[in-house]
Formats: sequence, C-alpha cells, structure tokens
Amino acid sequence: MPGGGDPTPAARRLTAGDPRSPVLLHVPHAGTEVPGWTRGHLLLDGTALDAELAALTDHRTDALATAAAGRARVRPFVLVNRVSRFVVDPERFPDEREEMAAAGMAAVYTHGTRGQRIRADDPAHRDALLVAYYRPWADAVHAAVADRLAATGRAVLLDVHSYPSRPLPYELHADRARPRVCLGTDPAHTPGWLVAAAREAFTAVGPTALDAPFAGTYVPLPHHGREPRVLSLMLEIRRDVYLTEPAGPFSPGAEDVVAALARLVDAVSAGALG
Repeated sequence: MPGGGDPTPAARRLTAGDPRSPVLLHVPHAGTEVPGWTRGHLLLDGTALDAELAALTDHRTDALATAAAGRARVRPFVLVNRVSRFVVDPERFPDEREEMAAAGMAAVYTHGTRGQRIRADDPAHRDALLVAYYRPWADAVHAAVADRLAATGRAVLLDVHSYPSRPLPYELHADRARPRVCLGTDPAHTPGWLVAAAREAFTAVGPTALDAPFAGTYVPLPHHGREPRVLSLMLEIRRDVYLTEPAGPFSPGAEDVVAALARLVDAVSAGALG
C-alpha cells in the first residue's frame, strides 16, 4: 500500500444536495476501479477479471442516481464508490457476522462468482484493504448521515443497487423470486410508509418484492438499532430493466428507473419538509 497520507482520495465521490434534503443516495457497487497496488493480489488474468466485473458490478447505478438527483425537486446528496467490490465490498461485514463469508465473499473476497479462488489468504493484505477502503467508506457514510441528521432532524438512506436477471452461481438464495425491483428492509430502520412510497414511485417500472432475492439495507453501524431518525431502504433494480446485460448500454427502461427514483426522493423530501 502506498505510504503516507490518504491512499483513497478518489475512491469515493460525495455530491452535495440541497441543504434541506434528508436524503442520501448511497451507491456502493457501481465502481470498477482496481488500484494498481491491489491488482497483483488478485489471481485473475485480465479476461477473467473483466468477466467478474461484468457479472457483479452494479453497472451504471451511479448514473441512475445522479440523473435522479438532478431531477428531484429537492436535490438529495449522492455518495458513490468508485472502487470495485472485488477490491473491497463496503456493504459486507469483514468477519463471521457476514452471511456471504460462507461463499468466500465477505468484505474482502477470496472467491468469485463461480466459486473460484480469486485471492490468496493474506491477512496483512486483507487488513491493508480494510484500512484503505472499508473503514473510510463506513466513515464517509456515517459522516454524511450525521450531517443530514444535524441539518434536517432526519436522514433517509436510499441504498441503490442492481442485480442480474439470472442467478449467479455464488448466490445463496438463488431460488428466490427475481422481481423487476427488490426492496430490501431493516426491521428497525425501514418504516412501512417508506416501503409504500417506494412501491408507489416504482409502479411504472414493474412489480416489487420485499427482501427477495436480496434482503437488508445499509445502516451505519453507529446508528444501527440506536437512532430511530435514521431510515434506510435498499433498491435492487434488475439489470435487464434498464440496460443490455451484462454490462451494455442503457435501454429505454433506464428513463423509467430515473423517473421512479426521483419520485421516491420527492416523496421522502415532501414528508420530511412537511
């Protein structure tokens, strides 16, 4: 790892919104960058890495979130991770708390989408990755949420993801439904009105399902179970809804997704602003 200073100044991008907005669009898996100091630890040639990136990146969710933010009546804040989840997955626990550890895909992946070994066990390198990318991302989200709490008295994190239309071999729950929109929830931080607002906003996109095929949503750990003013909802958009799979250009459906996300932001902001 490079010595001295912050090794990740370009690893994330926070775009400020309207100071009145309680909404943070959280985009953790759109990045494809693999910093040079991490590349040699991946046991993949260029072709194999490209295939993994095509399969697992939440392609263009950053563009969807940015476009929706620009369309919203009260512009939300947008936090985008530029670094690939094959470097560090900032939404997964780094230890045995993580369900996907069983597949070798906790915060630092040792296995890929087909169960193949992609990184040797190297505790020192794992720890360096967590210091360089995992903890700064968690700190950045926590700071952004705390800033919205201080400014508006509420923070609503909309966790923007996408997923492939067909299950990948690594998935632990491949038999679950794969709706056009999956809404992931947290028992303490996802109120019914937020789910209802999302379902209404995404009516034109297609059917939604709760916590299927993926469950849960990101809440900063310092706030989890402690701060009821922090709300969160995961939005998993099936990729064939808005682009040509696996990583092709936008399809006409992208416009529907942007419009739906902007409607949801407006609904949340209207409720918060009275």
